[in-house]
Amino acid sequence: MLRLILELFRIIAIIFILGSLLGALVNVFYASIEINLDNTTGGWFVGVAILLLLFVLYRNRLQFSGFYKGKGKEKLSKKISVSLICFSIVMIVVAPFFR
Repeated sequence: MLRLILELFRIIAIIFILGSLLGALVNVFYASIEINLDNTTGGWFVGVAILLLLFVLYRNRLQFSGFYKGKGKEKLSKKISVSLICFSIVMIVVAPFFR
């Protein structure tokens, strides 16, 4: 039970830390081309895209190095991983068009 709670805290920390870093990176990129996504629908697109990228990263790499040692730990299929990554990239690219 303790390992499960520690793993949940680890997942929350990953989402906050890596999500913030990726969000800041996207904001810096769009700010360099003078586009502001704050308080727009495009900002939500970027947020969902980052969560999808973190989901793929966690399921394919990070879940195997955590506290939880139970059953059901398997990677996403290559087809699903590529699809989610491509969809995330498309969402980040089209985000400025949704204001």
